[in-house]
Amino acid sequence: MLLEDKVIIVSGVGPGLGREVAAAAVRDGASVMISARRQANLEAAAAEIDPDGKTVAWKVTDICDEAQCEALVARAVERFGRVDGLVNVAAMDGVIGGLDGDMAAWRQTLETNVMGTLGMVRATVPALKEAGGGSIVFIGSQTTFWPAPLTPQLIYGASKGALASAVWFLNRELGPSRIRVNTVVPTWMWGPPVEGYVEYMVQSEGITKEEAIGRITGPMPLGEIPSDGDVADAVTFFLSDRARMITAQTLFVNAGEFPH
Repeated sequence: MLLEDKVIIVSGVGPGLGREVAAAAVRDGASVMISARRQANLEAAAAEIDPDGKTVAWKVTDICDEAQCEALVARAVERFGRVDGLVNVAAMDGVIGGLDGDMAAWRQTLETNVMGTLGMVRATVPALKEAGGGSIVFIGSQTTFWPAPLTPQLIYGASKGALASAVWFLNRELGPSRIRVNTVVPTWMWGPPVEGYVEYMVQSEGITKEEAIGRITGPMPLGEIPSDGDVADAVTFFLSDRARMITAQTLFVNAGEFPH
């Protein structure tokens, strides 16, 4: 198994990508500490992924709170003995629009996506060094590279762009400690958020579900919306020893959509 005997922390575990990452890591042999702000989401995910409670533990965590990040890592070490990887899924992605956006929402997005993510990294690094190295995986966004016409997300794309820059600095700083930092960039992912958006288009525009999906898959040569699970599989590869010499890289999971 790719992640046998590894201990992974996953932030932002709800009904979407975070849950799929945690489930994929457990499937591939890891023990996983999951976190999010909502206890109900964590309880549901843990019960579904690991009913016996042997390989999944959880702790309510707001990544914008440095002390809570440190407590999460301490709990992972207490429960499983070490930390080998961190996946930063937690993010604020609901602010839609351009320069007409609300400044308070912009600040909250940047605080969560940039400061919160880097705070979670800073809290985890000592445990990774203690384990002799490890892997950090960021979840990026195509909006950083290509503003999607269906959903303008100026501040979300900018926040993920800041993390793309941070990876280069983290690579230099953490590489000597054998800590790798990589980014997985999804496009639309077939999971609860996109399913909800498709239903919104159906109801608001009076089109069929197939037409709504077709608008999304039109630019994708593979002709299919990747699933949350497809993205999670890319994440587990970066967490594994098969990627031991891969760092500071960006992997697009987008069915070939990104234009050149």
